[in-house]
Amino acid sequence: MKFRKDINGLRALAVIAVVLFHFNASWMPGGFSGVDVFFVISGFLMTGIIFRGMEQDNFSVLNFYVARANRIIPALALLCLVLLVFGWFYLTPLEYKALGKHAASSVGFLSNFVYWREARYFDAASHEKWLLHTWSLSVEWQFYIIYPLVLLALRKFLSIKTLKSLLIVGTVLGFIFSAIATYQSPNAAYYLFPTRAWEMMLGGIAYLYPFTLQENRKKFVEWTGLILVIASYFLISAENLWPGYLALFPVLGSFLIIQAQRNDSIITGNIVFQKLGAWSYSIYLWHWPFVVAIYTFSLPDHYIYIGMVLSVLLGFLSYKYVEKINFKRSFPTFLSYLKCKPVYIAGIVGVLGSVLFLKSEALTSYRLSTEKITIIEQQKRNPREPVCGKVENGVSPACIYGDGPVKAIVVGDSHANAQMVSIGNRAALANGSVLSMGLSACNTIKGLYSVNKNGDNPDYNCGKLVANVIEISAQKYPGVPVIIINRTSQNLYGLNEDKDFHLSPPERFVDKVFSKRNNEYRKNLTGHMINTICEFTQNNPVYLVRPTPEMKEDIPLTMFRSSVLNSNDKSIKITLDEYKKRQKSAFKMQDKAVQRCGAKVLDPLPSLCDSKYCYGDIDGVPLYFDDDHLSSYGSEVISPIYDEVFK
Repeated sequence: MKFRKDINGLRALAVIAVVLFHFNASWMPGGFSGVDVFFVISGFLMTGIIFRGMEQDNFSVLNFYVARANRIIPALALLCLVLLVFGWFYLTPLEYKALGKHAASSVGFLSNFVYWREARYFDAASHEKWLLHTWSLSVEWQFYIIYPLVLLALRKFLSIKTLKSLLIVGTVLGFIFSAIATYQSPNAAYYLFPTRAWEMMLGGIAYLYPFTLQENRKKFVEWTGLILVIASYFLISAENLWPGYLALFPVLGSFLIIQAQRNDSIITGNIVFQKLGAWSYSIYLWHWPFVVAIYTFSLPDHYIYIGMVLSVLLGFLSYKYVEKINFKRSFPTFLSYLKCKPVYIAGIVGVLGSVLFLKSEALTSYRLSTEKITIIEQQKRNPREPVCGKVENGVSPACIYGDGPVKAIVVGDSHANAQMVSIGNRAALANGSVLSMGLSACNTIKGLYSVNKNGDNPDYNCGKLVANVIEISAQKYPGVPVIIINRTSQNLYGLNEDKDFHLSPPERFVDKVFSKRNNEYRKNLTGHMINTICEFTQNNPVYLVRPTPEMKEDIPLTMFRSSVLNSNDKSIKITLDEYKKRQKSAFKMQDKAVQRCGAKVLDPLPSLCDSKYCYGDIDGVPLYFDDDHLSSYGSEVISPIYDEVFK
């Protein structure tokens, strides 16, 4: 096929959009649709190779695979190796473990399945995945594997002409399926091959049914396509479900640009776009790790521009010295295909990534300093992990910490669960144990339930659990102290992770969902908390633990990053006034419960704060597992406050 400058320029238009979107989505809100442009180009080129081979009766599917491997694997494998070396020095064990898995799945061209199961593409968590962008390469490779096999199988029964017509039908059906699937299963539709296949097939139609246009008409068709593509970059955003029917705009635009065949276009044919188009694959590979690095290490905004420049520079170097390596393209016998070097390159990286995924934490002592290990030790084991089974329909399995008779019952949310080991240790010192009845995200309110954002599908598990704990405490453990630990501020004011449900006080109807946490809501919620606390006090002494200070950053990760970057500012803290303002309503609620029904207060603040600040660490050891849950160390630091319960 004659070199098409217009297609090369279209590659540039696609990679520019993707890079700008990833570095700053506000610059080009729909820039992610540049990937769809790439899919159309791939479909056009691959269909050309396959149909020319079939028409000449010399198409070799193995040679086709080898050519694709030569083109894609070396640069991708190099990127994975560089990131694995980088991660050895700069990533935590959990991050490095994830990187190993992602590297193996990327060179195995299965990463789209991995990311589909892990997170939505536009989630903040996606910015922590160094190889997230390889999902599109996996989709393309799956197309390269399946597409020629299907065409070759159909060719045994159908003529070339019928096969071409069938491709049109398949494209239309594929588009309809994609539009429906996007609204039924948006995350799967984004990542998986079946909902993207029609885009590549439409590129194939552009090859099979080229327009015959006069020169003046070509310009009109090209500009129509450019308007559709560029408009999609600015008028579509991450708020839109994707791909869906909206993907028709960049895809159809790309189709028209290819059909126009204007090699002398000022847009696609200029020297800058020609260079960027040639380097586009490698630019695409290298740009995303810079985006992740800026996000991960909280680098200043000007690093965005440095990252873009380095993406282009490394893209150029990768194109010149890696993509242009002349690997062997065909082999005389079937067994000789085993000499295909890119397959071994992918295999080596895949095995290395898999080993690091399985053994990453075991290698920690070899790759991290004592200081970093001390920091990460507080993150390595999640203290919130339930060790006594799942709470279902308000029924909590028995969960005992310590040895001896039960000397206290702990009820609350994940902040309670995070402290259970240390509370159990204090009980053991008094020759006793504690019974845990906590449930993550469950405020201690009898009858409390949650509903989804539409105000339906109520979940009563939390409220039933609290009611059961009141009954069990009264009947089976009368007189045994009850310790209540809650992250009350989350339910009073909300947090950015609280997006999918609203807590509703028990007397509210399900359809009356609070869209925001206002004064009425807080008054209702705290009132019901007081009522529940007082119901506990009828048969058991009650101890209320003052809320844990909530930091604004993940403590172990931030400290680890500072250590990696040799920053002197490793300590994270909030002001005491900030803490008190945040917890004012919680304090008021607890104080009212003390006055009304004789509950007592346990205060961890002297161990976590001084007269001005509340701290995220003590002498370089994190007090928190993340930004608000006490770590194993932090829980031990405050645990003496529970001695009053066990005396």
